[in-house]
Amino acid sequence: MLIVHHLNDSRSQRILWLLEELAVPYEIKRYARDATTRLAPPELVAVHPLGKSPVITDDGRTVHESGAIIDYIIRRHGGGRMAPAIGSDAYETYNQWLHYAEGSAMLPLMLFMYVGRLGEGGAPLHPRIESEIANHMGYVDRSLAGRDWLLGSELTGADINLSFVAEVMGAFGKLDGYPNMKAWLERFQARPAYRTALEKGGAYSFAR
Repeated sequence: MLIVHHLNDSRSQRILWLLEELAVPYEIKRYARDATTRLAPPELVAVHPLGKSPVITDDGRTVHESGAIIDYIIRRHGGGRMAPAIGSDAYETYNQWLHYAEGSAMLPLMLFMYVGRLGEGGAPLHPRIESEIANHMGYVDRSLAGRDWLLGSELTGADINLSFVAEVMGAFGKLDGYPNMKAWLERFQARPAYRTALEKGGAYSFAR
């Protein structure tokens, strides 16, 4: 049985969504953030040395990193769904988007969240961070123009991996200037599989 080691209010929520889209049976092992530090509990270290979520275990194999988990689940359990055929031109585009989510898009948002805690001490960094956020969000917004999903008319694992970026942007009120991203977020958060994953996953601050 596939087990999702699920931390509340974390990127592991999108793994639950993917599994619901694919109707793959799974179990949830829950972990709670420290109420003061908001850090993951030490119990997660027993699953993976970094003590981070998401992590899955499946038939004795442990997989971590969101992109790797999504790729693994789709290849092992997707039955040809949620990704283009390997070797196709569409797959190369898909693969870039899959890795873009954590490889590039999250960095300025993480800086925004952490530097914001520094108060006036972080003020000199704000213009550069905001510029990078605008650069990346503009790129995604333009890429979504005239299409429902990143690759066109079909939802893929790339949409699921990048979804957290839009959700964080929405939580901080930064989607108003990006209508295509805003519509995309509303579209995926309305999906039945997404809503079911929310019910199963528990409290999640980034859902509307």
